[in-house]
Amino acid sequence: MNVSREGTTDVRLDPHEAPPLAERDLRYERLRGAMADAGVDVLLAFAPAWRREHVRYLTGAGTRASFGFALLPAAGEPAAFAAAPEDAAATAAAGWVADVRPVTLPGAGELVSALHARRPSRLGVAHLELLPAAVLERLRGGLAGVEIIPATGLMAAVELVKSTWELDRVRAAGAVCDAGWEAFLASLVPGAAEYEVVAGVEARLKGLGAEDNFMLIASGRDDVRGMTPPGPRRLGRGDMVRTELTPQVGGYFAQICRSAVLGPADSGQRRSFALFREALDAGLAAVRAGVTAHDVAAAQNDVFRRHGLGEYTTSRYTRVRGHGHGLHPDEIPAIVEGDRTVLPDGAVVIVHPNTYTPLAGYHVLGDPVVVTRSGYTPLLRTARELFEAPA
Repeated sequence: MNVSREGTTDVRLDPHEAPPLAERDLRYERLRGAMADAGVDVLLAFAPAWRREHVRYLTGAGTRASFGFALLPAAGEPAAFAAAPEDAAATAAAGWVADVRPVTLPGAGELVSALHARRPSRLGVAHLELLPAAVLERLRGGLAGVEIIPATGLMAAVELVKSTWELDRVRAAGAVCDAGWEAFLASLVPGAAEYEVVAGVEARLKGLGAEDNFMLIASGRDDVRGMTPPGPRRLGRGDMVRTELTPQVGGYFAQICRSAVLGPADSGQRRSFALFREALDAGLAAVRAGVTAHDVAAAQNDVFRRHGLGEYTTSRYTRVRGHGHGLHPDEIPAIVEGDRTVLPDGAVVIVHPNTYTPLAGYHVLGDPVVVTRSGYTPLLRTARELFEAPA
């Protein structure tokens, strides 16, 4: 397997830079191809507050209000529906969508009227499963005879393959991950509270242009069963401190998973790291275009099984062995045994065998990579090692 190192240089981007029209045209062409395959003549994307990626993919602009919509017809011009003037202005400034209208809940009547005027026969809705009941009722009442079907999978499958422009943003997020880890290590001193560590990291990430950051932390020894938002617990000598930090740069997320010990690591912590490094290496060795998420998960889990720790690969102790990255920090595929999603060339995934074992409690170690035909391209420079901070 060939592993390329290109693309790991430091990248600084203006997070407010509008994506080019060529990127819009590429996305619309790919989406319309998927719509034709599914028999969908209008695609509607819904953005609730916590899942904004599909609307941003269609408009090239972020959403800050608690909801928003965008639609793409099989032929003709797209439209966007903004709940806040700031979102309308951002969408107009991006230059992808000329028809930007206000929208209000509970019924989103403005959206229903616009869809009625387009007279679709089959409407696909991305995040239909999250659409408020009041909006869905208005859609059904105002679009008599229109078949409304889920289209979350349709959009997610298209978004799985990243364009060159998108990969530049993911690489920039990866470079910010490396800087965030450096800030994390610098914050690990005896007596520091978890929230103080996270505050230092947040300051560093935002100073580098990150728009957002999803971050979890846990400190302690083998009693730690998982990670949480930062709390008041203060660090002590011998603690292993674990984190997932996930900055968003130019709309795109990347994640780093690492663990560090305050002072010299003990034998259990070293054995734990060796296990997780072996599992991560096995998972990465399995990555290439054409394999499934199941294949990558099984490669990691097999390491635990060989060491007699197979029970810690189950849902009782762990959620996934990795996942996709992009406009949302946790995209498809879920890297778990049983998920047969094929990894295509140009997908971005993080491989992380994060879980609890009795060796040293919960341990995290993982890297995001770009999937290639011959293997993968790393997105981080940070060493895959168990770090030891002075204590």
